[in-house]
Amino acid sequence: MTQEAKLLGEGFYWQDLEVGQKFKTFKRTITETDIVNFISVTGMLETIFIDKTFNAGAIKGRPVPGALTYSIIEGMLMQTMVQGTGLALLEVHKKMLAPVVAGDTIWAEVEVTQVRPTSKLNRAVVSTHINIKNQDDVTVISYDVTRMLSGR
Repeated sequence: MTQEAKLLGEGFYWQDLEVGQKFKTFKRTITETDIVNFISVTGMLETIFIDKTFNAGAIKGRPVPGALTYSIIEGMLMQTMVQGTGLALLEVHKKMLAPVVAGDTIWAEVEVTQVRPTSKLNRAVVSTHINIKNQDDVTVISYDVTRMLSGR
């Protein structure tokens, strides 16, 4: 029996999603190397991120830029939920709720909040609410994102 191989890691087509569906990502620990690489490539050379002796900040430990925390989760979603099916990132609204420091482990809960097919080309606008949590189950970032996904 010969059968075509299924592509591993392919994202969801809009027809696979419905309002209320929930997903969660794997967990990932943020390292010192992650912070150094991120601030170097983005130019976020703010004292709080580059000076270990800086004591004027409100965060204990080695702070992680919120943009890095968000980017790691978006990377996880790119590799899973929208890999090969995502057509456009249309809108993002974020709230930073708690600090993340080096050594924290983050993950996300994703809930589909809207699936709206477009009038042409077998596409849909899909909205999700995402809570990024740490190892203590504390929500550190909450955001709503709207993407365009392809259909079958």
